[in-house]
Amino acid sequence: MRVFITGASGHVGSALVPELLHNGHSVLGLARSDASAKRLTDWGAEAVRGDLDDLDRLQAAAAAADGVVHLAFRHDAMQAGDMAGAAASDLAALQAIGDTLAGTDKPLVSTSGTGMLAGIVHDRTGTEEDFDPSGGYRIDAENFVIELAAKGVRSSIVRLPQITHSRLDHHGFAPSLIGFARQNGFSAYVGDGTNRWPSVHTLDAARLYRLALESAPAGSRLHAVQDEGIEFRTIAETIGKGLDLPARSVTLDEAPQYLGYLGRFATMNSPTSSARTRELLGWQPTHPGLLADLAEGFYFG
Repeated sequence: MRVFITGASGHVGSALVPELLHNGHSVLGLARSDASAKRLTDWGAEAVRGDLDDLDRLQAAAAAADGVVHLAFRHDAMQAGDMAGAAASDLAALQAIGDTLAGTDKPLVSTSGTGMLAGIVHDRTGTEEDFDPSGGYRIDAENFVIELAAKGVRSSIVRLPQITHSRLDHHGFAPSLIGFARQNGFSAYVGDGTNRWPSVHTLDAARLYRLALESAPAGSRLHAVQDEGIEFRTIAETIGKGLDLPARSVTLDEAPQYLGYLGRFATMNSPTSSARTRELLGWQPTHPGLLADLAEGFYFG
């Protein structure tokens, strides 16, 4: 099928585009810059210039495709503190795409995060069945996509864990934690650091997006999770080892000072299962886990 991808030249997109091409699909990728457009054409994809605010262009590309994968998000705005603006832009883009696909039975695979489960699931591992009907940050977009199943769209959501890691990861939470550790002279965790973060390898996540595009039932929530939950302190200690720096506890009040924009996420506890996803789509992660990737050393070069 011909697949339109937003965020096609980004972290996960740079794995998904080759994954789709190698499996017989063609790709039309949204590109914000000439450099991104060239990267896409070098891979063998077709580029369309624009960004998430170009709603008419999003609709035209979605109409010309057999399916859509939505990866793009205004991470720059989120990291600058404008989380509401970033979320509003994401929802507006999805609404434009959803209006175009309504009644076509075409697939739309969008992106969410397992971190939202921390606010609704307590004292157990989160599952694909867990969601918040009341909405909230990025939850509104997830719920909107699921509701498209009743409007003739084979819609699904891939929830990515806090850390999606690989040599393709240059701006995610892992590089940010490493950058803050270098800046601080120590690798920080909050309190006792026993809160748990899930993770997945980028290439395994990309394969799940392809499987969802090809066969996920309408209204599916899917978890791209390999490691169900690694203690944040262990992540901090492994980063410290890679940088030859100590790991050190900081207080909740100190977290923004030492962890920047991640200070608000550092205490998040969201162990997450992907058992239903694996059973539904036959997805099995095959690449190294987070701690193994950190031990390889490429993050610290």
